Amino acid sequence: MARTLETARKGVARGTARSAVIFLHGYGADGADLLGLADAMAPHLPHTAFHAPNAPERCANNPFGFQWFSIPWLDGSSQEAAEAGMRQSVADLNAYIDAVLADEGLDPEALALVGFSQGTMMSLHVAPRRARPLACVVGFSGRLLNPQALAGEVVSRFPVLLIHGDADEMVPVSALSEAGDALVAAGFETYAHVSKGTGHGIAPDGLSLALGFLHRHLPQ
Repeated sequence: MARTLETARKGVARGTARSAVIFLHGYGADGADLLGLADAMAPHLPHTAFHAPNAPERCANNPFGFQWFSIPWLDGSSQEAAEAGMRQSVADLNAYIDAVLADEGLDPEALALVGFSQGTMMSLHVAPRRARPLACVVGFSGRLLNPQALAGEVVSRFPVLLIHGDADEMVPVSALSEAGDALVAAGFETYAHVSKGTGHGIAPDGLSLALGFLHRHLPQ
């Protein structure tokens, strides 16, 4: 059974959106951590609603933040607990996406996922396995979990943009090429960008590319 995610929204008035963006935050953060990006994007995506949920679990390493699933090497959890947490969060996120589409009166092809770190992992796992393709996915500083399984489990395809800093101390930049190779092999239109000198974060060049990508692929 899916859990209801706490969420916040910015952008156009309800009932008027032509497209939607869902921001998925990283381990230990919350929805507000990424929803601020809507302020920079909204002038260029004037018909878009922006949503940012909190992940469903309190973070083991930060009681003020949230996690999509535990990370054994960071919080001492078991691999079994991490896998169970992810399975539940996959159900939660799918239900959340369905609720946003219903609330905004949109088709899946009008919705994009923008993930950061663990939020990218969730985006790249959930979106390809949904019955209908989303508009696109943008993934910052993350990785594709179980890349070897993607080609055999993909249900729908859409354009993907991967962005990573070459000085990332949390998720190595090599994760970008690993994800990109698996996505291309599975038939995804895939783009990638490395932000020079950027750690585990979002640099202005990456944000600008993400905005242009969303503008191209979301209904305007």
